[in-house]
Amino acid sequence: MASSTTKTKETLAIKPHQEFKGHTKSVRGVIHLPGGQRIITCSDDGSLRVWNLKSGKQIGEDWRDGEGEVYNIALSPDGKKVVSGSEDGGVRLWDIDTCKVTAKWMGHTGLVLSVCWTRDSRRVLSGSCDGTARQWDVESGETILKPIETGHTYVWAAVYSPDMSMIATGGRDEPWTRTEEPIECSIKIWDTKRGELVATLKGHTSIVTCLAWTNDGKTLISGSWDNSIRTWNTKKWKQTALLEAHTFRVYAIAISPNERILASASWDRTVLLWNLDNGQLIGSPLRHAHWIDSVSFSQEGKLLATGCFDKNAYTWDVAAIVKEVGLDDLLSEPKANKLAVHCCTTSGPTTSACLSDTPRFFRRKPTKSFPFLCTKECRLLSITWQQTSRPFIPPQPQPLQCSCYTTVLSSRLDSKYFETAQTKR
Repeated sequence: MASSTTKTKETLAIKPHQEFKGHTKSVRGVIHLPGGQRIITCSDDGSLRVWNLKSGKQIGEDWRDGEGEVYNIALSPDGKKVVSGSEDGGVRLWDIDTCKVTAKWMGHTGLVLSVCWTRDSRRVLSGSCDGTARQWDVESGETILKPIETGHTYVWAAVYSPDMSMIATGGRDEPWTRTEEPIECSIKIWDTKRGELVATLKGHTSIVTCLAWTNDGKTLISGSWDNSIRTWNTKKWKQTALLEAHTFRVYAIAISPNERILASASWDRTVLLWNLDNGQLIGSPLRHAHWIDSVSFSQEGKLLATGCFDKNAYTWDVAAIVKEVGLDDLLSEPKANKLAVHCCTTSGPTTSACLSDTPRFFRRKPTKSFPFLCTKECRLLSITWQQTSRPFIPPQPQPLQCSCYTTVLSSRLDSKYFETAQTKR
């Protein structure tokens, strides 16, 4: 039997780190803002609000544009903009510095349940209850290609693959009925450039509400009203794991930055943490007073934010929870086994490349100007190589826009084009 001391520690570990009160209706979305000091939430009360992570107090006034409910928000990878999806079918672009709408894109005929950015911050994807997914050019505000008629009655989730070549959509595949009989609800994979169907993934027996890709694009994770979470191999498009512990609808999932932990939010009023190395649960459930609709990891992965139907948002100390159960290793980077290189599509692979598995950088020949890109945060770094026998220590990268795709380095390509240089931490 566990001692009273152990029980006390466990209870303390699963209490919210901070509570954020102010919304007058359900909190639908929550994301961390750059700098690690703020979060932003959206709500059925029609507002977006920024909060101080340490004090839990609201910063500034509400962000508003119209009176409709705001269902979803997403931060651009360059950290400058937020996109939101609303009840009126609008997709709105917000400037973080001015707190104002800079663009409003109309086209959907139903409420917008899902919004997502490409890694280069140049496109936005939206999924709607009108059954379509639309791609928007951020600069022009125009749709790219025609809307994708997904075949879902409602598009609950729509996400770009990391290399931006594919789109995954999920939702409900049949009209609403008065009964809640299990129905097959699929995940569909689309070619980004042509808008054509690539694959259909079957297994869920109710609405697919959330989707997330791993950074290497090899795994897609889904959550559903059937209470389950499933992982899919994106090479063969086959299910690889079934995670079952929730007792009611799974509404949101988030992968930690180091891709070792998965957080799942459910209408069973809990958030569960999963060890992605073995599919096992981590610690006790993070209990809420009502349904949970959103979940988001901080940039370093040690803090988790959740949005709840009790009108509040919360943060949770993931680092403390993981350490409490003796799984400190899950806070570190996984051991690298393959190296992925991003090549700039505008200048070609012979003039730019990057790595996904730090702490190793790859370089071309000495004296050549060579930009590096960090795959996890899409940061571009220009370096001029000098003839030297000492390892190069790169300066701190600065966020810049880029357009890239992922390829895996073969040993031939590695030896022909690149040399490795160890970097100090």
